[in-house]
Amino acid sequence: MTDLSTTIAGVTFPSCFMNAAGALCVTREELLALGRSRAGAIVTKSMTVEPRQGNPEPRYYGFPGGSINSMGLPNLGYRAYAELIPELKRFGKPVIASVAGLCEDDFPTIATAINAAAPDLIEVNLSCPNIPGKPQIGYDPDASERLMKRVRKVITVPMGIKLPPYFDPAHHEAMGKVIGRCGVDFINMINSVGNGLVVDPEREAVVIKPKGGFGGLGGTLIKPVALANVRAFYKFFEGRIPIIGTGGVVNGVDAFEHFLCGASAVQIGTVLVEDGLEVFGRLEAELAAHLKKRGYASVAECRGKVKEL
Repeated sequence: MTDLSTTIAGVTFPSCFMNAAGALCVTREELLALGRSRAGAIVTKSMTVEPRQGNPEPRYYGFPGGSINSMGLPNLGYRAYAELIPELKRFGKPVIASVAGLCEDDFPTIATAINAAAPDLIEVNLSCPNIPGKPQIGYDPDASERLMKRVRKVITVPMGIKLPPYFDPAHHEAMGKVIGRCGVDFINMINSVGNGLVVDPEREAVVIKPKGGFGGLGGTLIKPVALANVRAFYKFFEGRIPIIGTGGVVNGVDAFEHFLCGASAVQIGTVLVEDGLEVFGRLEAELAAHLKKRGYASVAECRGKVKEL
């Protein structure tokens, strides 16, 4: 049997596939459905202090090769998720609470309450790209360091960070140094590639309503960017900090590529929204078949093994 389980920060996941924060994980019903599915974890929507409706619709659009969205952080507010966490833990798989905020002071407030609800891991989202007028914290190393140190003080479970895509080795190095100083237990990358624009030539119009049609890109077309970030941080930390690879995973071989680059698990967004919860079973079967074909008995065996020319 091929072993598709994985371990991150001492927490064992029955499967290496999980939902990305934002994909089918806003409501209680969606989270319970993830619990019943083959997903290896239940990842909550990135939560804010108050409940949010999010941006006006249409705010998500799938197209050949990917998706574009500008959701605007629709979520139930952290109090609702804090109450839900004990119920979600009954499924016997890890619960990852994704913490966001509209300003820096929101993060410690939310993190304190969520930590008390005892999820298995907390992911601090430094890369909320879809709030008009707010830059992503993850593109400011100083602000990122200040924030990580503040939340680390109040989080006792394993703490990870969700990062935006970086496009320059200097950014990998600058953020790597910051992360190394902040007691981060795992890294999740990448969030959507911000500020894409998709045009429908038939309607001669943009395809989503918020921000004049600008939004975050996901799906197949961002896979090379995601793999580059996974690889860069895997090498920077010499494999010491586990990485969750997110971006462009639509089949089992995509996941295999993430593992080769250094990921310990993968998250899915676009393919989950497009194909629904049954996709977890398909991805597991495809990955298991590919690992077997390549002579690997587990996900861990191929981690970081990509060859350089």
